[in-house]
Amino acid sequence: MKNQNPESEQQKRLRAARRAVIKLGTGIVTGSDGQFNVEHLAPVARTIAALKKDGRQVVLVSSGAVGLGRGRLGLHRDRLNDLVMRQACAAVGQSLLMHEYEKLFQAHGVPLAQVLLTEGDFVDRNRYSNLRQTMEALLKLGVLPIVNENDTVSTAELDYLNIRAGERIFSDNDRLAALVMSHIEADVLVLLTDVDGLMQLGPTGARDASGVIPLVEEISPELKSLALGPSEGGRGGMLTKLDAAEIAMQAGGVAVIANGKRPDTLARIFDGEPAGTVFLSKTRMAGKRRWIAYAAGVRGRVVVNAGARDALTGGKASLLASGVVRVEGEFEAAEVVSIVDGAGLEFARGISDYSRGDAEGMIGNGSKGPANGRANGRASVLVKRDNIVLMDRK
Repeated sequence: MKNQNPESEQQKRLRAARRAVIKLGTGIVTGSDGQFNVEHLAPVARTIAALKKDGRQVVLVSSGAVGLGRGRLGLHRDRLNDLVMRQACAAVGQSLLMHEYEKLFQAHGVPLAQVLLTEGDFVDRNRYSNLRQTMEALLKLGVLPIVNENDTVSTAELDYLNIRAGERIFSDNDRLAALVMSHIEADVLVLLTDVDGLMQLGPTGARDASGVIPLVEEISPELKSLALGPSEGGRGGMLTKLDAAEIAMQAGGVAVIANGKRPDTLARIFDGEPAGTVFLSKTRMAGKRRWIAYAAGVRGRVVVNAGARDALTGGKASLLASGVVRVEGEFEAAEVVSIVDGAGLEFARGISDYSRGDAEGMIGNGSKGPANGRANGRASVLVKRDNIVLMDRK
C-alpha cells in the first residue's frame, strides 16, 4: 500500500529536488557590527558546493548589502531611516557583498554571477522572459547566481517605511526569492533566518521556543496570526516569509523556513531531515496565472457590480463590459488590472484586452453609455476568462 504520510512525502521531495532557491536574511549575512558573517556563511557555502557537486542547481538570494555598506561607512543604524542614505549604503555594500562571496566560494571552485533585479524585470513580459532565459543559461553553465534587488536605482525594498499593502510586487527579499523560485520553476525555496521556523504561541502570546510547527499544508488566517514583526536588522519578518511560502506552494514547490545560524541546517533540509517549518503544496497554479497573481504590476482597477462578481467567482465567466461600474487608474491593453467589488475589495486580477480609454467607451463611463456593453461594434469582453485569476482573501 502506498504511504500517504505527509512527512514522508516532504522528505521524498526535498531529497529529490534538483533546483533550489536559497534566501539568506540580513541576520545571517551580517553581524551586529555590520561585517560579513563568515561563521554563519562558511557552512552554507560548503553545503551549496556539495549540492552543486551532486548535480543540483542553486540560486542564492542574499540580503546584507545595506548592512555591509553601513558598516563600511561607520554609520549609526538610525541613519538608515533616510531612503537616500539606504540607497547609498546599498551601493557601497553590494560590491562588498559580492567580494566576500567570491572569496567564500572560490575555495570550492564555484563560479558566481551577480543578478540585480528591479520590479520592472517582473512587470514587463519581455523582460520577464529574458530573465528566465538568462537564469537558465547561468544554471546550465554551472554558475551560482547571487540575486538581490538593485537598491541603488529601485526603492521597492528600501522604502519599507512608506509601503502600503499591495503597492509593491516585492518589498523584501523573501518575496523576491519566491518570485524567482516561481519563475525558474525551482523545486524548493529555502528561507534561512535567525529563528528555528514558524513558532506556536504560548499561553501568554509569546513565542514558544519548543513549539516549532514542522509541517504546513495550508496558509490560513490563523497561521498568519502567528507571524511576528520584522527583525531588527532586516525588513522582512515571519509574515513576509509566509507570503513567500504561499507563492512557492502555488508554484507547486516546497518551502522551508529554518535557522541559518545552525551550521547543519541546510544539509539537513536537503537530506530530508527535520529542520524548521516545511510548507508542502497540494496544487500548482499555471505559470501565466502566477505571473498575473504575484509578479505583474497592477496598473488600474475595474469596479464591477454584484452580478459580475458572482459570475466570476462562481463559474467560468469572462468579465463583460456590462458588469463594469467604472474603471480607475491608467492602464493599456495587455496590462494587469485589479478587479474589485462595489466596496473596493479586490477579489480577482486579470489582463485587460483594452486600455482605460477604450474600456470607458465600452461601458459609457459606468452610467450613460451603451447598456449592452458594446461600443463601435467591439466585443463586450474586457478580460477573458483565461486571463483572470481569483485572489484568495481569507
